[in-house]
Amino acid sequence: MSTELPPRHHGSEAIQILATEHWSLLATRALTYQESLGRVNMFLTILSGAVIALALVAQADRFGPAFISIAIFMLAVVFVVGFFTVARLLALNRDDFQWVLAMNRIRHAYLEMHPELEANFTTSGHDDLPGALQTLRIEPAGASALGSIVHNLQTLPGVVSVIVAAVGGAIGGLVGAGFGAPPAVILLAGIATFVAAVVLMWIWSRRAMGGYGPNVNARFPKSPTSP
Repeated sequence: MSTELPPRHHGSEAIQILATEHWSLLATRALTYQESLGRVNMFLTILSGAVIALALVAQADRFGPAFISIAIFMLAVVFVVGFFTVARLLALNRDDFQWVLAMNRIRHAYLEMHPELEANFTTSGHDDLPGALQTLRIEPAGASALGSIVHNLQTLPGVVSVIVAAVGGAIGGLVGAGFGAPPAVILLAGIATFVAAVVLMWIWSRRAMGGYGPNVNARFPKSPTSP
């Protein structure tokens, strides 16, 4: 009776292991999306509740000093919640970018075992910045837009940042009204606070996304001679 063990199918085992890791990363990305949407929904719920409460206070106080004091306090709370919401969204975006790079590495392993399948892949098998942009369906020629204002405004952190800045502008206007400033000064104070908040959050988001660019530590970059 032969005691020899049957040959092990290393290729199929490797594919099974890689596929398991791939599905794990997909599930993690789904959880990341869910948390992002949950954070945004929570912030918008708090904002909506604050606006409704302020409307009731305004009816009772006729936009008097009590309304201004309560409004500044409530909107300050909303502003702080919005600030931390943006911070968490930026962190989740960084995490999602890492999951994309990890899945690109898995695809690279697939293509090492079966290079003839490369033409059938829409996403990239390289974990450098161009490869990540290809997987995210962002044209490499527009990669510089990752740090631009236009691109930031198209993302969840960008949209929430504008709303938070608007809340900050409302606080600035209310502070001016509390000091008895004329309407023109109140308007200018609100606009100035809004613009300052937008600029500061844009700078903050650019620094938070610094790892998306040249600092990506690619293990399997695309060869310069590759098509």
